Amino acid sequence: MSKTVQRIVWVAAIVGFVVGLYGLWLRVSVGHQAANYGSYVPWGLWVAGYIYCIGLSAGAFLMSTLVYVFRIERLKSIGKLSLFTALVSLFAALFMIWLDLGHPERAYKLVLNTNFRSIMGWMIWLYAAYFILLLVELWFAMRADLVACSDDAGLRGKLCRFLSFGKTDTSEAARTADANILRVLGAIGVPLAVAFHGGVGALFGVVGARPYWNSGLTPIMFLVGALASGGALLTFVVAFWGPKVGSEEHRKVVVFLGQIVLGLLLFDLLLEWAEYSISLYSAVPAEAESLRLVLFGDYWWVFWIVHLLIGAVVPILLLVFRGRSVGAVGLAGALIAITFLSVRLNIVLPALAVEELEGLRTAFTGPGLTFAYSPSLMEWLFFIWTISLAGLGFLIGYKLLPIVRTKEVA
Repeated sequence: MSKTVQRIVWVAAIVGFVVGLYGLWLRVSVGHQAANYGSYVPWGLWVAGYIYCIGLSAGAFLMSTLVYVFRIERLKSIGKLSLFTALVSLFAALFMIWLDLGHPERAYKLVLNTNFRSIMGWMIWLYAAYFILLLVELWFAMRADLVACSDDAGLRGKLCRFLSFGKTDTSEAARTADANILRVLGAIGVPLAVAFHGGVGALFGVVGARPYWNSGLTPIMFLVGALASGGALLTFVVAFWGPKVGSEEHRKVVVFLGQIVLGLLLFDLLLEWAEYSISLYSAVPAEAESLRLVLFGDYWWVFWIVHLLIGAVVPILLLVFRGRSVGAVGLAGALIAITFLSVRLNIVLPALAVEELEGLRTAFTGPGLTFAYSPSLMEWLFFIWTISLAGLGFLIGYKLLPIVRTKEVA
């Protein structure tokens, strides 16, 4: 079953990459002209995709801290896989938001001319620190395995020799030192991951002009959603790409991850219910109207069918009644991770799709002066291309790097 799922993902990633190239070409050749957002709805699918992928990365990384910081023994074998998943997801997020910029070539100004009184200004430095930390932590996690695979034939051996940077010590003392460094890096990474993804939530939460976002609960919901979606993605990855697939040890790891994800998903749904049940009766018209768009608007099915049914009810049933089955737990993880995009879309778009001033909807007409938004073909194709590129990066890295140990370190 594992091999079948891997082949399906390979095919899907290749097809998505090829088909999505047209979306990339349109973005580069005509800029934002082929996008459907405008003056009233300036953020669309790519912003939602960015916070979606950032959440996957933060969640997968925080799961790795169970290995390297809290040293939960039963999860020891999936530490590198968790870090690599976080790194690939981070790349997808940053690439997507980079090309969402009107002038992506000016992104360097975020670093050179940072306004540290702005949350967005802080975000670029937090992302840079997180990216560097992920690279360094993944290297220390793989160092002994890179030495072990440096004798392999072909490209894998050459890559392992290059990435080992001349370090050949695989003694018990060296591995203990690596473990201690990983614990320190992981401990640094916890507040960093909380800061940058909580910061993304705060970026929305501090916008007083958008009552639907303006809540102290917003950063918390972003963090819990990141843990639920990132943990679900990692569970899917471990179920079909994890170490010793098919063994009893592998099954126990997947079952344990499934239990963690079930708890996180239920907690996320509790926060969602608390937020929605209060906001629906808010005295602020824009807040209640935004929520009514989510629940009863033209895209009601995104919430009720994609998110609630496919992304919550079905996975909960699988995890409760088939929680001992690797395939069922892996499927539940995939459903949660994939459909969580709908949660991010229902955060970004409804707040922008309501009038800030009564009558604004009919006061002016023209291209871009509309509150109705649905992603264009170009937006969807570029999103698919970015996700497929990240998927291919994961699959190729999995093949070439010792993400899952295949031989014992001498």
